[in-house]
Amino acid sequence: MTTYLNADLHCHSVVSDGTLTPEDLAARAKANGVELWALTDHDEIGGQHRAAAAAHSQGLAYLTGTEISVTFADTTVHIVGLGFDPDNAALAQGLAATRGGRGQRAQEMAAQLAEVGIAGAYEGALQFVGNPELISRTHFARFLVETKVCRDTAEVFRKYLTEGKPGYVPHRWAALGDAVRWITEAGGVAVIAHPARYKFTATEEYALFSEFKAHGGTGVEVVTGSHSATEYLTYADMAQEFGLAASRGSDFHSPDESHTDLGALPLLPGHLTPIWETLAHRVRPAA
Repeated sequence: MTTYLNADLHCHSVVSDGTLTPEDLAARAKANGVELWALTDHDEIGGQHRAAAAAHSQGLAYLTGTEISVTFADTTVHIVGLGFDPDNAALAQGLAATRGGRGQRAQEMAAQLAEVGIAGAYEGALQFVGNPELISRTHFARFLVETKVCRDTAEVFRKYLTEGKPGYVPHRWAALGDAVRWITEAGGVAVIAHPARYKFTATEEYALFSEFKAHGGTGVEVVTGSHSATEYLTYADMAQEFGLAASRGSDFHSPDESHTDLGALPLLPGHLTPIWETLAHRVRPAA
């Protein structure tokens, strides 16, 4: 079995809310020393064949990926799927249903922004969308920065688009059990993405991990772009407590916006089982 150290199994392209094409991401990953790569666009697998071909041309090993939006305890949680069949019809249908409603939600977000004097937000956000089915808060944030309403996306999310602020419209995403089932029945494994971001109480977090495991979930992101060094240790312990494999991914979206570049994360703690070792049979080897 090939051993990989620099695996980056979480990033986004123009197929969802990233700013680079799958081909440009593959080239960037290779240039940054990534050995095993996955493209994990939000609620979408339409870029998977392009990403796999780009990885092959760059001499990168590749795992298929996606990031599914789930509602759990009235909070949006993300579940990464890795190593699945990208042509699985049930997975594609589940993701299409999850994407459904984003357009109407976007119109409602724009209407709220118009009420506070920000006109044309829907049309403005569309300028930044590669896939209109996946219009999201990120695209609105880019519009607000472009039009100088805010200095950067961090300021956007302090003033707009979050709960209690103008432009926030909640959306009911997939059920946790459904997301895990779509992934596993397509031959892949499910991973809790960036768990420190959710701000759950200890009880809620324990419930998330317990239910995820009960549904057949396999892994958790331990080293990821939004985690601190202390959080690496916290979720390394959680991985061991729940018998989960550990994943590593930058959550890279854009050279201009992302805190962590592809391939730039610390290595996984050595005592954990890397998620990719459970998926050795699903890795498309480097050319």
